Amino acid sequence: MISGRKRVLLTPDTVLSRISEYDIFRFYMPDKSWKINISTLSPFRDEKNPSFLISNRHGNLSYIDFTDTNLRGNCFTFVKQLYNLSSLDDVLKLIDRDFSLGISKGVLTDEFKKITKEYKQPEESGKRYSLIQVQTQKFNNEELKYWNAYHQNIEDLRNNNVYAIRKVYLNKKLFSFPDNELKFGYYYDGYWKIYRPFADKKHKWMPNNVPITSMDGKDDIKDCDVAFINKSKKDYMVIKKIFPCTCAVQNEGVACFSEENVKYLKTNSKKQILSFDSDVTGVVNSQQITKLFDFDYCNVPRKYLSEGIKDWADLARIKGMKTIENYLIKKNLL
Repeated sequence: MISGRKRVLLTPDTVLSRISEYDIFRFYMPDKSWKINISTLSPFRDEKNPSFLISNRHGNLSYIDFTDTNLRGNCFTFVKQLYNLSSLDDVLKLIDRDFSLGISKGVLTDEFKKITKEYKQPEESGKRYSLIQVQTQKFNNEELKYWNAYHQNIEDLRNNNVYAIRKVYLNKKLFSFPDNELKFGYYYDGYWKIYRPFADKKHKWMPNNVPITSMDGKDDIKDCDVAFINKSKKDYMVIKKIFPCTCAVQNEGVACFSEENVKYLKTNSKKQILSFDSDVTGVVNSQQITKLFDFDYCNVPRKYLSEGIKDWADLARIKGMKTIENYLIKKNLL
């Protein structure tokens, strides 16, 4: 009888059985301060303004360089393009060597743990799309009162796929909420985002498996002179009552603006106006994204920040819809 070790082939799967996509990106990114879903400086050139993104929009980590969108793909493509390698086999051999995985030599080692133990795997690096199941119910008076304050009635909620929810199951297990917490379900073609308006920032949109590139009101942007782009469903619902050619992305991050989404907006409108929060973070994100995609922007006037107003929904709630209408007229949008 001939005995010996079972040969392990050097493939993407065998590499990823030992280290993660995040490990590969982190090892080869020159600047180690980057974060998932937050734009950073491109490793492919010297630049002052971030134009590079590593995101989990497809459930796995991938990257895109918005200055040169030919630079995009998974962690293996990243190494291939960064080092100008000729084949996937060359990429796998480089990773195998640099992490001391031992796959090519047929002697697997744990040497790679000396590298990976220096940092924690971020939660965002795993599969993003969990199973969320929602049991809905009729809106009660408290829930309708909340939305009425934003000038939304029950027909508006139905038209925008906003639901009152009884129970939520995450990966088939009941998800618990604090007693009597106000919560709503936003439904997007098989995906759910749970909105908890009075929760802290970390839990306000939890659970959530909606793809980052999903858009509200995409069908409202067709043959428009101006496409007005909001950063949330609630802002979109408010603005839509005044300005019909409007839509909304999932948040203020650049990851929302896939190549497909940007192309759609550019094709279906002559001008694109981005509208994020008027606080410091919102303004910085507005400036970054408008520069990347040649958008204009129109945020809520900063003078309202002292009153706790930084978006269109709160402006409608506190100052009324007429205030928004007058401002858009002043900006020559109406």
